[in-house]
Amino acid sequence: MKIGKLNWDDLKQIIDNNKSVVRGDVRIRSGIGEDCSVINFGEYECVVSTDPITGADKNIGKLAVNINCNDIASCGVEPVGILVTILVPPTSTLQDIKNIMREIDEETKKLNVEILGGHTEVTAAVNRIVVSCTAIGKGKACGAVATSGAKLGDEIVVTKLLCMEGTSIIVNDHLDRVRDLLTHKEIEQAKDYVNSISVVNEGRIAGELGVNSMHDITEGGVLGALWEVAEASNLGFKVYNNKMPISDITIKICERLNIDPLKFISSGSMLITATCGKKLVEELISKGIQATVIGNITESRGILVTDEIQKDVLPPTRDELFSI
Repeated sequence: MKIGKLNWDDLKQIIDNNKSVVRGDVRIRSGIGEDCSVINFGEYECVVSTDPITGADKNIGKLAVNINCNDIASCGVEPVGILVTILVPPTSTLQDIKNIMREIDEETKKLNVEILGGHTEVTAAVNRIVVSCTAIGKGKACGAVATSGAKLGDEIVVTKLLCMEGTSIIVNDHLDRVRDLLTHKEIEQAKDYVNSISVVNEGRIAGELGVNSMHDITEGGVLGALWEVAEASNLGFKVYNNKMPISDITIKICERLNIDPLKFISSGSMLITATCGKKLVEELISKGIQATVIGNITESRGILVTDEIQKDVLPPTRDELFSI
């Protein structure tokens, strides 16, 4: 099997064929594009999500906290706690584990998220360090936003810059492949992208303002996230290549490594659909968060427009990160 996420048809079949129990107190449940489940507890509801870090060598503690808390934020609620599992190969050292936990502790302090527990193990079952977290959020009953909530005609908004996580991973873990391409200032700027991968603030703002759907942009990039939102909502989308917010640094790296930036892992950017996306953009910008309208939700099909040429967007395959 190829490295990366499962083929979406295979994944859907596995999920659909293994839902023996359906409880009435689960308001939003697992499915394609739906990264969080929401459990009703009366006046409040609990939002849960889980994800591992497998594609990076550096900053894995920082990434693990943020990608999981980002999932909670994409429901428009506050993350309150996180469970951490760390699996390390026998070649690792105790200091490696200490460094990861220090990163995790530093990130949770920034987000006011408590480390609730977890598991740490040295095992020959892995050949590199794997960190997997489960994040837990809390919100008012029926307040969480679902990925599947997009409405026909919604404007599609993305926050900050696309590909920040992928660009940071390349520069931190594979600098030898792009060192001659970038200035020292650009290298430092790209490394610093990892400090902007939280979308908790924009998730909170969008949740308070009232939007129809949110999805953090992770593996598969913006096109993968768009496809997941459309699939979950039984709708389509039309977006424009020239409106995608991508830095010159990322463009140079993607050209060098033959990577499609629209399919490149992009934690740090939130995909939001709203009846009035321009109002949302104004609100986010007023709070110091870059935001861009890139298109609209349509009745069917996913379409990317490049130089006035329309092209169908197919279900996402593995992330471009794994192609290198």
